[in-house]
Amino acid sequence: MHRMSEIILHHYDMSPYAEKVRVALGLKGLSWRSVQVPVVMPKPELTALTGGYRKTPVLQIGADVYCDTSAIFRVLDRCEPSPPLYPPGAGASVRALEAWAQGNFVTAVTLFFGIGGVFSEEFLEDRRKMIPGGVNEELARAVVPSMRDHLRSRLTLLEQQLDDGRSYLLGDAVSAADLAAYHPIWFLSRSPLTEAALQPFEKVRAWRDRIAGIGHGEYREMDAEETLDVARRAASTTTPTSDPGDPTARRPGDRVQVMPDDYARDPVVGELVASDAHEIAIRRSDPRAGEVVVHFPREGFLTLAA
Repeated sequence: MHRMSEIILHHYDMSPYAEKVRVALGLKGLSWRSVQVPVVMPKPELTALTGGYRKTPVLQIGADVYCDTSAIFRVLDRCEPSPPLYPPGAGASVRALEAWAQGNFVTAVTLFFGIGGVFSEEFLEDRRKMIPGGVNEELARAVVPSMRDHLRSRLTLLEQQLDDGRSYLLGDAVSAADLAAYHPIWFLSRSPLTEAALQPFEKVRAWRDRIAGIGHGEYREMDAEETLDVARRAASTTTPTSDPGDPTARRPGDRVQVMPDDYARDPVVGELVASDAHEIAIRRSDPRAGEVVVHFPREGFLTLAA
């Protein structure tokens, strides 16, 4: 059903999380439309679609909008099951590696904040507003030596994981675990200030190059305003579904607000449409985008009564 609508990725080139999704699209051989969003706020067209969620990337299929790479990966597996990003029987292993890899990203960002010269002042000011308590750049500079220690430890673990000759982290096939571990490495490779840290790790660099070699698939650029037309003219394909296992007994029709539990906690308010153990979808209306259904992962997000 989703294959009948175009896949639209709202992203910007330097976003590591967007790179994670771009490679997933290439892996699955899916054609897609590329919409470049501003690196910093305001993001008027994207906000009209999401209702306030401001992280990157966001994936749109018609009037369905998917926030966070976890929700995006799950819908991509539904669009094109082969090869699976979450292989059967390996879901917990993949999620564990994804969670561990998030620490690599935090290490990379802290290094960049501490070293300086990587991000523009405009970018830094925007991120100061996103992160609760702001960004303590003085502390980031002070912990650079420790972040280098952490990075070496983490890269050593990746090198050991690949030491038996396997091509990818869980064996011979790429999974979401590889893409999650890859995107911080890709980020570190963007700057000569941190690229040098990768040099002692031959297997990690070879694995990184294999992932990069997958590419981004076939895509065409698209104007942000056009994505609002797509949403207005489409109808969500999400079927209202009650989750009998919901620990708080939420039901379709409930008014809820959803936001990340770490930073950029801009709540998205709407009417619950469907949910299960992994995902929650809420309906909202916008004067520019019309009626859309916005999808979030359950894990890593807060769902509260509106």
